[in-house]
Amino acid sequence: MWVLLRGGSPFRTLLPLRGEWMGRRGVPRSLVPGPPRRRYRKEALPALDVPVLPVTATDIRQYLRTHGIPFQDGHSCLRAPSPFAGASQHKDHAGGTTSFSLFIDKTTGRFLCMASLAEGSWEDFQASVEGRGDATKEGVLLSKAPEPVDSEEVRRIWDRAVPLWELPDPQEAQLARVMFGLSKVTDDTLKRFSVRYLRPARSLVFPWFSPGGLGLRGLKLVGAEGQGDGVHYVETTIPRPGAFHNLFGLPLINRRDVEVVLTSRELDSLALNQSMGLPTLALPRGIACLPPALLPYLEQFRRIVLWLGDDLRSWEAAKLFARKLNPKRCSLVRPGDQQPRPLEALNQGLNLSRILRSALPAWHRSIVSFRQLREEVLGELSNVEQAAGVRWSRFPDLNRLLKGHRKGELTVFTGPTGSGKTTFISEYALDLCTQGVNTLWGSFEISNVRLARVMLTQFAVGRLEEQLDKYDEWADRFEDLPLYFMTFHGQQSIRTVIDTMQHAVYVYDICHVVIDNLQFMMGHEQLSTDRIAAQDYIVGAFRKFATDNSCHVTLVIHPRKEDDDKELQTASIFGSAKASQEADNVLILQDRRLVTGPGKRYLQVSKNRFDGDVGVFPLEFNKSSLTFSIPPKSKARLKKIKDDNGLVAKKPSSGKKGAVSQNSETCLDQAPNP
Repeated sequence: MWVLLRGGSPFRTLLPLRGEWMGRRGVPRSLVPGPPRRRYRKEALPALDVPVLPVTATDIRQYLRTHGIPFQDGHSCLRAPSPFAGASQHKDHAGGTTSFSLFIDKTTGRFLCMASLAEGSWEDFQASVEGRGDATKEGVLLSKAPEPVDSEEVRRIWDRAVPLWELPDPQEAQLARVMFGLSKVTDDTLKRFSVRYLRPARSLVFPWFSPGGLGLRGLKLVGAEGQGDGVHYVETTIPRPGAFHNLFGLPLINRRDVEVVLTSRELDSLALNQSMGLPTLALPRGIACLPPALLPYLEQFRRIVLWLGDDLRSWEAAKLFARKLNPKRCSLVRPGDQQPRPLEALNQGLNLSRILRSALPAWHRSIVSFRQLREEVLGELSNVEQAAGVRWSRFPDLNRLLKGHRKGELTVFTGPTGSGKTTFISEYALDLCTQGVNTLWGSFEISNVRLARVMLTQFAVGRLEEQLDKYDEWADRFEDLPLYFMTFHGQQSIRTVIDTMQHAVYVYDICHVVIDNLQFMMGHEQLSTDRIAAQDYIVGAFRKFATDNSCHVTLVIHPRKEDDDKELQTASIFGSAKASQEADNVLILQDRRLVTGPGKRYLQVSKNRFDGDVGVFPLEFNKSSLTFSIPPKSKARLKKIKDDNGLVAKKPSSGKKGAVSQNSETCLDQAPNP
């Protein structure tokens, strides 16, 4: 008998549950190198014709009680007996008690069976429970195993790599240790974690084993490059980033371990385990993302210490991950001069035990005084540039005004129709995405295919129509970006959009959401026939989302209709003043060429809540690459103005609004008369 499960993906296969689980191509799992796992693909977030309320922990508990399924409440998951495990697997190793081997995520409802490694959505689980009858005779939708090409490449690289202590040239081994900072890491530690060295690539090879160490499922190659006085590590993962999630060091975890330290680099895990003897795990994607698929493997721990790095971005990531892991059991190591990365602390001879004891709790009931805030304030004062956020690489003048892109803020962006708002904001977001800012795009006005084509052209800085032979190369690099798209198009309910955004923040650790544009979302609101009131409600919802989820939201809003010979101002934003009041930043794309013919575009920062600097600077559109850049002459003039006059000296008024800094603190440029 078979059960067809709802919500199935075309990348999954329906496999029988009779006898032992079957691997790909009908090979018994015992002969397959590791258990079948999900072939992870970055897909667009689904758009539903009929809105479906997201599942909650209360809904899951009620469903399990209704169907008589016992369960245990965990930190981030509910545990229950698995209908996908064989009869012999229903009892734990201690004896006759029932083994609660099924983990159900409280937030998304996704499940993972530790005994059989079956996994799926909440809808999959419901369909299996409601239609299974005898669980040992039913079918279940399993995930597809990794591509054979990936498995072959993993095995080929692993066989070519050798342990450091087996290198024939002692000088080469010593050079490798110095290059990766492993001078104080012993051979026993490297052997315990099965770390090898790939001589042709001069890279360390860190293995990802399947749970229980049943097989080799992936590799991470780490190379070292000199960068000034420091070392820059270059990572390569096989399968490609996001294709397979695993925790480095997982096979060394004992079932009775109740405390673990999470790090963002494998090298740090080696140092911690050697110095402290504590269980340590390294996250597969560092501070970029903590995939919810890994939460069941962390459920056994009563205390989790996150020691992710020595900069402010690592600190922000630690706080975000703690919310996902349940902050009541999490402690965070605050970055500082005396609290660097674990490997650096080991090499500097610092006391790692003392640093771990100083870890701050991630949760407190309420803030009653400055005492609970003083450490975070010190962190921002000690890292002023990092506190300003991620800086743009393509728009240096935007850095001079906004200082950077920060989490938890709301940016409102507007400009005349046909001025290139979507093209500019796509490059604006792409710039941040290439620097590791996980981005979710909600394009309600143009299709995702067209948007992706524009962004790929901007990414390649040239038209690929004329060089199709390079398409696969650029597409592979573009696919590795932490970029996701919502599949909504046209008018959508704000509730549906917010639910999708919250799901993306939880699953993909999204830090930046772009909504293009607000007017397309207003048709479904039934609050009032007053469109102004509806817009105020939507802006308030996005403001609350940005604050509650520590996620930056960029909201594109069309301006109200005004005379063509007038430049747009903050008051030109369509609707009431609520949009500009709620926004932390207001950006206006000024386009004088729409009035006078050939001319310049300017980006005006008319509001900056971070430090108050506002102003305007020129943009130049490159049609072949669909990118905006600052004209070289204007760059030189901007630099000259700053050098000659210090902070700023106002130029004689030319009747142009927005030509100088509105608070007389910063002036980047003055828009010339067309």
